[in-house]
Amino acid sequence: MFTVATANVNGIRAAARRDNLAWLAQCGADVICLQEVRASDEVLAKTLADCGLGHWNVVHAEASAAGRSGVAILSASELGKPRVGVGQSEFADSGRWIEATVETSLGTVTVVSVYVHTGEAGTGRQVEKYRFLDAMTARLARLRANARKAGGHVVVCGDLNIAHTERDIKNWRGNRDKAGFLEDERAYLTKWFAKHWVDVGRAHAGDVSGPYTWWSWRGQAFDNDSGWRIDYVMADAELAQSLDSVTVGRAETYAQRWSDHAPVLARFGSTP
Repeated sequence: MFTVATANVNGIRAAARRDNLAWLAQCGADVICLQEVRASDEVLAKTLADCGLGHWNVVHAEASAAGRSGVAILSASELGKPRVGVGQSEFADSGRWIEATVETSLGTVTVVSVYVHTGEAGTGRQVEKYRFLDAMTARLARLRANARKAGGHVVVCGDLNIAHTERDIKNWRGNRDKAGFLEDERAYLTKWFAKHWVDVGRAHAGDVSGPYTWWSWRGQAFDNDSGWRIDYVMADAELAQSLDSVTVGRAETYAQRWSDHAPVLARFGSTP
């Protein structure tokens, strides 16, 4: 079996202060991918140690802008071939992409933790988001080709800040012109999932609404489950054949939330 968890912690120190990182420490994952860490290497190491994860191996891509972005991969076993950046020099120090390999019972798996920023329709920020998605498309193709050549697998985890279909957002009608549900954004995911990559959360849940992974802090969004499914585990088609289960770690109550996101846990290892 191979189990991976992904979580946008919305600031590792803030998540720790809410005393809920214990979920990650106890969820049974072999690998944990974090987004929006918003901390230095030193602060991340101390925070993880305080939460019972200090003995894990860690690779971390810190953003050049203090207090912004930041992605990390944690593993109970050794992490090999760490690589920061999606491939474009523009995003080299953005703290949005990190990858590493891990040896599993299913073979060598290249694990990616990615954070795609929110964007804003009709602005340069949205244009930048499309440039990142273009770079991501190219890197995904390279990763898959390398893995197939080596007989390994790839799993990409993170906050893509895109709800793919109407099933992935409660109020889709009211958000058709908003970043995160723009037709051009959704087209990237459609292309990725058309053949070589599998959205294992959707594959496991089937044709249902949700399960959502993000809810606004404001109003009654969480209590009414008026959310978005924007946190993904993407596996190459071959690895996805062994998918066993996917769990969204939605808090039981608003007061118990440790981020505006919920973690996602995917377990592989079933016989296809």
